[in-house]
Amino acid sequence: MPTESNREPRRVRITREGPALVEGPVELVTDDGRVVRCDRFLVAVCLCRRSKIYPLCDTSHRRRRRTE
Repeated sequence: MPTESNREPRRVRITREGPALVEGPVELVTDDGRVVRCDRFLVAVCLCRRSKIYPLCDTSHRRRRRTE
């Protein structure tokens, strides 16, 4: 079993107008303490908070773009 010191780092890709893509499996902890586990090989994590399945992305960001 790998230990913390010899495991490969997780790769996280930040996309310009979409979610953060994290190599899975992952365990996400929300600000209210809820734990969400996902066993997919690539997990899309919502950054815009529009997702109905937050913290996972449901592509809601595509319907309305941020204005900055």
